[in-house]
Amino acid sequence: MRDKPTKVLVVEDDVDDRSLVAALLEETDLDVVEMNTAEDALDFMRDHGDQVAMLFLDGSISGRYDGIDLARAVSVQWPNVRMVITLPDPAYRADEMPPATLMPKPWRALDVLVAADQASSRR
Repeated sequence: MRDKPTKVLVVEDDVDDRSLVAALLEETDLDVVEMNTAEDALDFMRDHGDQVAMLFLDGSISGRYDGIDLARAVSVQWPNVRMVITLPDPAYRADEMPPATLMPKPWRALDVLVAADQASSRR
């Protein structure tokens, strides 16, 4: 039997937002890993995807790939990872959105904790 996933991967290019969500998620029983680009997150997932219970990401992060690209790749390669996508504009690439919980920006701390609890309880 494989070990249950214990990590939450936070992918956000805004340092203040990333630090805040990471601090909130530190209060859960999931281990927080922070990344600022989709490319770094994909590299992490390739090595540790079976350990990730939840991916919390900004759908509009900058870089070669944005958050929607990352979410689509994760949904195909690691379909059991719970995803929360935050967006300032819910219409951003809405037609390309994979199955995920959408959380408008600015998000509420309670919503972040509820999503983490749901991911943790599915482990």
